[in-house]
Amino acid sequence: MTSFLGRLSPRRRLFVAGLAGLAAVIVAVAVVSVLVSGGGPGQAPPAAGTPAQDRPGPVLLVPGYGGSTGSLSVLARRIRAAGREATVVHLPGNGTGSLIADASVLNAAVNRALGGGAPSVDVIGYSAGGVATLAWARQDGGARKARRVITLGSPFHGTELASAAEGFVPGACPVACQQLVPGSDLLTRLDATAVPARPRWLSLWSTDDTTVTPPDSARLAGALNVPIQSVCPAVQVSHSQLPTNPAVTAMVLQALGSGPVNMPTRSDCG
Repeated sequence: MTSFLGRLSPRRRLFVAGLAGLAAVIVAVAVVSVLVSGGGPGQAPPAAGTPAQDRPGPVLLVPGYGGSTGSLSVLARRIRAAGREATVVHLPGNGTGSLIADASVLNAAVNRALGGGAPSVDVIGYSAGGVATLAWARQDGGARKARRVITLGSPFHGTELASAAEGFVPGACPVACQQLVPGSDLLTRLDATAVPARPRWLSLWSTDDTTVTPPDSARLAGALNVPIQSVCPAVQVSHSQLPTNPAVTAMVLQALGSGPVNMPTRSDCG
C-alpha cells in the first residue's frame, strides 16, 4: 500500500487517504450498531414480544364496581385447584374510584409478580375490573407483561345503568360510575372500537346480563368475543353469577391453559 501511494501525486495521495479514512468510519459505525443492538455474526437482535404462551405464571383477578372480592375468591379457588397460583387484587377505597387508579394498582401487582420471578401473568377482569384491565393494557404496557387476559361482563362501551344513575340520582354516581357512562371521557380515550396492542384476550358475557346494558357492550375489537349463550343456549347467567357459573369457569380454565385460546365448545356447558 505504501509503494502504491508513493507512485501517486501528492493530491491523489490525499484523496486515497481520505477514502480509506471514510471506510474505517463506516466499519466502526457498523460494529457499534451491532454491539448496541445485541446482535453479532449469525445472530439476530433480540425482539420484544409477549411472554411465552407455554409458560403460565400466576393469575391476578380484578374485581368489579364496588370492589367486592367474594365471587372472584370462588373463581380463584377453582383456579388454584387446577394447579395455578391465583390472587384477587384489592382495589383502593370501596372500588368506586377512578378506574385509572385501579389500573395502576393492577400494574403494581403485575410488577411484583414479575419482579419475583414469574415468567408471565394472566389477568382476569370482572365487570368494571375488565375496563380497568384494558386501561392497564393501554397505559402500562400490559401486552408485554400479560400472557393472556380474560374479561367477564365488562362494559367496554359503557352501560345504560350508569347513565340512569348519573341522570336521575344526583350524587349517586361516583367516579367509576361516571367513567362507565357510554361516551365518557375514559371510554373515548380507551377507544374500545380500535384494536390496541394487547395479549391474547377472551371476552365472555351473558345475554341475561341486566347490569351491563346492552350486554354486548362487552364486545372488544381484536378479542375472542363469546356470549355464553352462543355456546350454551340453555344456561342462564346473571351478571353477578359470571365468576361462579360452572360453564363460565370451564371456559376460563381452558383459556388459562398452556394450549391455545380456543373458542369454547358445548363440552364446557357441563
